[in-house]
Amino acid sequence: MYLNVIFLPLFGSLIAGFFGRFLGGIGAGIVTGCSVCFSFILSCLCFYEVGFSSCPTYIRLVPWLELDFFHVDWGFCFDSLTVVMLCVVTLVSSLVHLYSLEYMGGDPHLPRFMSYLSLFTFFMLILVTADNFVQMFVGWEGVGLCSYLLINFWFTRIQANKAAIKAMLVNRVGDFGLALSIFCIFICFGSVDYATVFALAPQLSSYTLLFFNQEINAFNLLGILLFVGAVGKSAQLGLHTWLPDAMEGPTPVSALIHAATMVTAGVFLLARCSPLLEYCPKALVVVSFVGAITAFFAASTALVQNDLKRVIAYSTCSQLGYMVFACGLSNYSVAIFHLANHAFFKALLFLGAGSVIHAVGDEQDMRKMGGLRKILPFTYSMMVVGSLALMGMPFLTGFYSKDVILEIGYATYSNVSHFAYWLGSFAAFCTAFYSIRLLALCFLSESNGPRHLILSATEGGWIIGSVLGILALPSIFIGYLGRDLFIGLGTNFWGNSIFILPEHLSLIDAEFMPTIMKLLPLCLSVLGGGLSFLVYSRYNKFLFLLKTSLFGRIVYTFLNRKWLFDKIFNEIISQNVLDLGYQFTYKSIDRGLIESLGPFGLSSVILAQTRQNRSWQSGYLYHYSLVLVFGIIILCVACVIGIYVPKLCGLLCLSGFLLISR
Repeated sequence: MYLNVIFLPLFGSLIAGFFGRFLGGIGAGIVTGCSVCFSFILSCLCFYEVGFSSCPTYIRLVPWLELDFFHVDWGFCFDSLTVVMLCVVTLVSSLVHLYSLEYMGGDPHLPRFMSYLSLFTFFMLILVTADNFVQMFVGWEGVGLCSYLLINFWFTRIQANKAAIKAMLVNRVGDFGLALSIFCIFICFGSVDYATVFALAPQLSSYTLLFFNQEINAFNLLGILLFVGAVGKSAQLGLHTWLPDAMEGPTPVSALIHAATMVTAGVFLLARCSPLLEYCPKALVVVSFVGAITAFFAASTALVQNDLKRVIAYSTCSQLGYMVFACGLSNYSVAIFHLANHAFFKALLFLGAGSVIHAVGDEQDMRKMGGLRKILPFTYSMMVVGSLALMGMPFLTGFYSKDVILEIGYATYSNVSHFAYWLGSFAAFCTAFYSIRLLALCFLSESNGPRHLILSATEGGWIIGSVLGILALPSIFIGYLGRDLFIGLGTNFWGNSIFILPEHLSLIDAEFMPTIMKLLPLCLSVLGGGLSFLVYSRYNKFLFLLKTSLFGRIVYTFLNRKWLFDKIFNEIISQNVLDLGYQFTYKSIDRGLIESLGPFGLSSVILAQTRQNRSWQSGYLYHYSLVLVFGIIILCVACVIGIYVPKLCGLLCLSGFLLISR
């Protein structure tokens, strides 16, 4: 059962990839969709057996790498953390597969698309079920590869090419940090197995390493390097620029990447490595700080974005910031709880956005929409549910996890935690503002799109409607149903899969914090949503005057250009690195030193020798015969000398030795 959960998506991917031309688009979609659906059913059984019955399972499949003291097996770990991720990944992936049958039904390359989706799911399952860091790194790189293939699925579009390359290259930076952390783990512990590393962590917490000729605490270094890996995948500040550009892929890809697979890998890594991170206090401060800034940065940037999918993408980046700073505050269970909740309403938002885009002729600019509330009533209601859950409105899924993260931030009583609390609260205000703005521009305002597109807009088919309806249920109820199980006081659901030092527990303190501080994020969310509704429904002229004022233009330009991160990266970092590479490594080394000593130098010597040899050619046969005879004579003399001279020398040496001995 456990192995089938992992390998069924791979089976579907291979069938669709190699035999898709015979099965057709619908046939390939049925094969891959059924494979992932069966995987989800088995994941639910695993959840019952491991989560409810407290029976974690460890499978050692085959030996993989054997080199002196370095030993790695193909093994799988099914504990509470793993089964939660399995259920989330397989459920969202199943619904995305089903949704793609209608959304991508007219694409001639649908079998290839479905094969990529299933392969993406397989590598994510490898990542979350691995029982060692090397195997986890295989899944880590696999989801990066599949993201490149899926973002670049429409490879004839230059923007899709650029977005896929950007996602791959930016993630290579994070992957390099993760690879360094795995090297350091092997140096410190002599193993890369989770069980060995986590068991030895308390005994080696004072271990030091020489890094850049400086002796530093090994665990703080490990924590920072692990976090660099998480920053790349989970799009935290600095390596976040690939995430909005990933919207160039088809909408089902965006839903799968942003809801349940690639971006959640970084948060999962932090939770999985909690026995290490708990002994890295300085690294945890950095994690909290970066996560809080990311939450506010992405939420403020989304305020002025006009692309429908890009707004939701920045909201993903913001919510990931909440999860990361929760991990930095040593509340990994709350971060995973928010990750699971977020997956459902974020998938609902993306797939609902896909339904809107599909209805209006693939238009993604919200300024060219409007008036869709009466034309697409079902999609409108689903988007309202997803947006309210994202805002953290009471009794919806987001409320039960996001507000708990902010309460923990205030109740931890440290400088960085209060910094995270206040930035997270302001991010909640921005989240509510851009969520209602999205609804207002797309559904509530007057129609601004071309007449023929608005008149031809219709709801999607029964497949799209069913998927949205299924996702709406967990977006409403799963937070309430899972709260006591995942983060309730005294729950033993997580077992040994998550480790927290006693002094880092703050969930109990959060229960006794001042009521006003508990209600502040909710009040800011209500204020942001109400202000957005008023501005975009009744005070459009005021908004126009504000944007065209000097201060408004400065703020709008700054936020619309994403805090100028792309400009800094492109003009200051990338361009200078390219210039350095061209002027120094290419012109001086590649074209200069290497070619002079290598290909060009060798070819010049051979050419000169050839020209000299041409002067030896007279064209007369007797000259060549004479050279041949002399050559044979010289060869014979050399052979005679080589045979008899050593013997003669030996006899002379022996005679001399005898004379001396007498």
